[in-house]
Amino acid sequence: MIPAICVPPITAVRGIIFDMDGVLVDSHPSHRKAWHKFLQSVGKDVSEQELDFILDGRKRHEILRHFLGELSEAELLEYGNRKDDFFQQVLTDVRSVPGVVDFVRELRRSRIPVALATSGSERRAQFTLKRLQLTRYFKAVITGNDVEEGKPDPAIYSVACQRLQVPAENVVAFEDAVSGVRAARGAGIKCVGVGQREQAQKLRQAGAEHVIENFLGVSITGLETILQKHSARQFL
Repeated sequence: MIPAICVPPITAVRGIIFDMDGVLVDSHPSHRKAWHKFLQSVGKDVSEQELDFILDGRKRHEILRHFLGELSEAELLEYGNRKDDFFQQVLTDVRSVPGVVDFVRELRRSRIPVALATSGSERRAQFTLKRLQLTRYFKAVITGNDVEEGKPDPAIYSVACQRLQVPAENVVAFEDAVSGVRAARGAGIKCVGVGQREQAQKLRQAGAEHVIENFLGVSITGLETILQKHSARQFL
């Protein structure tokens, strides 16, 4: 007689954490443009390939020091604000990721608390939420200003769980960068990657349970079903 295979049920999703760039907003092209203009303004010309450094969830001061060398705290603040000013100049090009606004609103109706965990600045995070008219939907906003180390360090996700007041095993994160997936998984959080086909394999290898291109058709019920299937495959 073949013994029955028992698949452990997935813990109910009781909290959601979103990254910002590439998850809430399709901002990477504008983000690159803003950094390029800022660096040119301080006499630093970089190639498109070199600008790839900015897209992996790093804190702003890490990016500034990478391109400009050692800087004082005052310089980091001044240059960071100047970069944000350049970003606001190109914000007309930024759109929300398809389906994400509807999904955030569904989470509100389902009484599932939502947090933002971004390596970006507090100023830019709040400006982005306000522009999308989503500020009131987010119970917590955690930025690079709130943690010592940026992603892939898991601190930002641990802080997000604390502020949501939800255990990590009941939380799902949405991330578009390998460092972000590793940060979420390091904090004990399940993670769904957001990216096009060419990025999907990297996100899965980093630990993402599933990858979506956007949020069109995504629902909390569907999300729990996906995670249940992944849990069953892992158990088998």
